[in-house]
Amino acid sequence: MRVNRTLTALLAGSLAMTGLAACGGKSAATTKSSGVLNIGMPDGATLPANNNPYLDASFAKHLGYTWLIWEPLALQNEAKPTADPKPWLATKWDWSNGYSTLTLTIRDNVKWSDGSAMTADDVAYSFQIMKDNKGVNYYALPIKDVSSSGSTVTVNFDGSQYVNRTKILSTQVVNKKQWSAMADPSKDTVANPIGTGPYKIKSVTPSTVTLDVRSDYWQKPPKVGEIRCTTYSGNDTQLPALTSGATDWSYEFLANAKSTFVARDPAHFKLWFPPALSADGLWFNTTKKPFDNPHLRRAMSMVVNRDDIFNEGEAGYFKPKIDNITGIPTPAGDPFIAAQYKGKSSQADVATAKKELTDNGFTYAGNTLKDPTGKAVTLTLSDPADWNDYQTDLTIIKDNLATIGITASIDKANQDAWFDAVGKGNFDAVMHWTNGGATPYDMYQNIMDSAQLQPIGTTASGNYGRFNSPDATAALKAYTAATDDAGRQAALEKIEQIMVEQMPMIPTSAGNLGAEYSTAKWTGWPDESNPYEANQPTRPGMLDVVLHLTPAS
Repeated sequence: MRVNRTLTALLAGSLAMTGLAACGGKSAATTKSSGVLNIGMPDGATLPANNNPYLDASFAKHLGYTWLIWEPLALQNEAKPTADPKPWLATKWDWSNGYSTLTLTIRDNVKWSDGSAMTADDVAYSFQIMKDNKGVNYYALPIKDVSSSGSTVTVNFDGSQYVNRTKILSTQVVNKKQWSAMADPSKDTVANPIGTGPYKIKSVTPSTVTLDVRSDYWQKPPKVGEIRCTTYSGNDTQLPALTSGATDWSYEFLANAKSTFVARDPAHFKLWFPPALSADGLWFNTTKKPFDNPHLRRAMSMVVNRDDIFNEGEAGYFKPKIDNITGIPTPAGDPFIAAQYKGKSSQADVATAKKELTDNGFTYAGNTLKDPTGKAVTLTLSDPADWNDYQTDLTIIKDNLATIGITASIDKANQDAWFDAVGKGNFDAVMHWTNGGATPYDMYQNIMDSAQLQPIGTTASGNYGRFNSPDATAALKAYTAATDDAGRQAALEKIEQIMVEQMPMIPTSAGNLGAEYSTAKWTGWPDESNPYEANQPTRPGMLDVVLHLTPAS
């Protein structure tokens, strides 16, 4: 069982949303809320009974309902990352001083679930708590100072925050009175959360948290009266819950989803998995010879069959295929792709790959590829044993590499040992993911930024392949420092060129923002024809999805 490998927070949004109160919004008591929405996740038989939104291991984070209690300043449609954010607890925001100062106008007439008024002071505290407590500053935002006056909050940062702007607007607002009393907000148990969201905790068991709709919510109340969030022991128990109707909404990898799920009730059982601006793929340890040679990495990329990885490894739905040679997922990333690379796809081409090799010092002894020193090219491909899709991907890649004379073996690793090895650089090649964001910057920075370089044996927080390119680092810095779109695009095109020409990792699949869901009880879900929001139940947009749902009857 392997899901939720990439809980990288980012947001994006469109202005079409049912019932958003643009002018301070009073709840419409005439709207009746009823019925139960069941959300299920295969995250283990039980979870810690903690609703702390800053704790990754908590019920609230695992099951996604954190967004139904603590709302963001703005909500973005992750399925459309270039769209403008949707005002939420902030009605307006302005960036100044080269994206180093954010001025927020806070929505009036919003109440906490304890009946008290949300104020600009609460919003200011939601930034101050990150400044004062490293453990809750998820994105390590360089907050210098925060102030509030009336309905305005001003946050000053150390340097341009253009690349972090959507993450900053996704900040969940917490109640100052409740959180300022905590000893360690990153770990403390939150039994009775106070939030501005449309739901509050009704009951908690070791496997299920039940939420009740609030009658005094600041927007038009949702039509879903109760939400039950349940953790299942694994995919083997989550799938029957989906097909029996015990779960209406889930996010899990199903090896045969179209036959084991969709085919059971094609009219109601649905899959929609839009791509994120992040990439899964084969990461090389570029400190090891001959994988420090970009010609070898390029040739390997040329023979990887991404169609097979999508159809077999990702079951034809879970992780969308990355087709463009820049590694940028499409269509979400189309606006960012340089003109010279638009429409250029990665197709398996053994003849061109062999020519790339033999033109650059590699030779063949029969069918065996020899590096420029005369050694046979071999490598070990490693991923945790029970990550089924990645193990299938590795088998496909192993066979692909054999077509150009590379002998690969597969290590079915222990998960904890694998994470340790990846962080410390003790590997040949692994299937791994990247960070994601509202632009391709996060993805590329995670792969190529030498500022994240660590010696072999020291745990790195990114650039696990130890790719050391001063040009790439300079271009990444130029992107963050650019003062206009033209400057950012010029820097991004340089980054794309380095990716294509040096291939520090082989992108194969996009991160996904999707879910399995049923329309039998509830309608109004986003899908390919109406992508008003990404539909993954643990992502910020789940709040918007819940507010769109209406009873099927």
